[in-house]
Amino acid sequence: MTKLPSAKKPNPGAAIALATVTIAVGFLTAACQEAAPPNATQGASPGAATTATTDTKGLKLGSLLPATGDLGSIGQQMIATVPLLVETVNQCGGVNGEPVTLSSVDDQTEPSAGTEGMTKLAEVDKVAGVVGSFASSVSTAALPIAIRNKVVLISPGSTSPVFTQQAKEGKFQGYWARTAPPDTYQAQALAKLATERGFKTAGTVVINNDYGVGFEKEFKQAFEKLGGTITNRDKPTRYDPKATTFTTEASAAFAGKPQAVAAVLYAETGGLIVKSAFEQGASKGTQLLLTDGVYSPDFVAKVGKTGDGKSILAGAIGTVPGANGKALDAFTTLWKEKQNRPLAPYAAHSWDAAAILVLAAQSAKANTGDGIKSKLREVTNAPGTEVTDVCQGLDLLRKGQKINYQGASGNVDIDENGDVVGNYDVWTVKDDGSLGVIGKVSPR
Repeated sequence: MTKLPSAKKPNPGAAIALATVTIAVGFLTAACQEAAPPNATQGASPGAATTATTDTKGLKLGSLLPATGDLGSIGQQMIATVPLLVETVNQCGGVNGEPVTLSSVDDQTEPSAGTEGMTKLAEVDKVAGVVGSFASSVSTAALPIAIRNKVVLISPGSTSPVFTQQAKEGKFQGYWARTAPPDTYQAQALAKLATERGFKTAGTVVINNDYGVGFEKEFKQAFEKLGGTITNRDKPTRYDPKATTFTTEASAAFAGKPQAVAAVLYAETGGLIVKSAFEQGASKGTQLLLTDGVYSPDFVAKVGKTGDGKSILAGAIGTVPGANGKALDAFTTLWKEKQNRPLAPYAAHSWDAAAILVLAAQSAKANTGDGIKSKLREVTNAPGTEVTDVCQGLDLLRKGQKINYQGASGNVDIDENGDVVGNYDVWTVKDDGSLGVIGKVSPR
């Protein structure tokens, strides 16, 4: 696999800065209310960690998500969700009779920083479960450390199909799950969307990592199965995020004048590719098909505007895992109350990831990774009383009853490979550069 470096290199030996605090309800409330907005560039310094006290008997959780790097603009919004869940749980009695504590690390969208961060969470903070990561490359780097230390890792956004295959091979030993569906499904949904729009030919350009290459493979198969032709099938265009210019890649993706180009990118580096294609005139008359990795105002801003002030990306369409769970309305209300902004992408998936960890620990009556692992699927699948409220679920579990958690992102019926099947929103970029959801598409 090709590692995904960040535009900001970690400071060797000092990538994890420790700031020890006790996460109490009052602190969490302030943290949630003061979280950076989606398009903010500020946030934790690279590798910075917020650490819960480690001398407690209660459940210890971690988050390993990007506040900086190529996915920082989306990750900042996910980071704000986890302490909100912990606050909610602690207000209704905690887990196994004790408050839940949280340690948070910025993985910088960088596998090496993710490795160091996961090591800290598992071996210093002694967490039982972690929400993370977002980038598939970072989750790949973190997983061996999590497994070795018997820590459950639930990702709200690592969507590479590689994880499904590795889970089938038994490599994760049950310590892995995700609340966002694998790109096997998103690629099928994007191919279906392209076909529904009448496109018969498509090129591809992807980031050269697990996420991009895995998506490319699935999109090609799905689009061709639907009768389409991939114009650069024999010479796929994959870009190295360490590069500083992308003229060649931008030209190659649009060569042969395909009717559409599926661009599987990350926001920071992907913006340079799309801008280069526009400046060369290569993208003129071609529909741009985008994915979840660039569903961010920052990406639109990086690509820029035309001479008349219109967004270069105007008219581009894409897919992103949607949220349609039975708990969505209540979570959306809470999010807007605490964050004072519209619901962010992947916030619901992050909430569900943290919720599953606490519910599984309560069901196991053990604040350990092995305990969580043993009840992960039991609390997310039938039989059991369907619950959408985490506190209600905890209460029933304390009474010895079984539950079937229905999340905010979806029903989160985790299967034997740690996967869920989701639905996808169709989004577009408007003339003024704003993003809007215009429909839904199913992979089937």
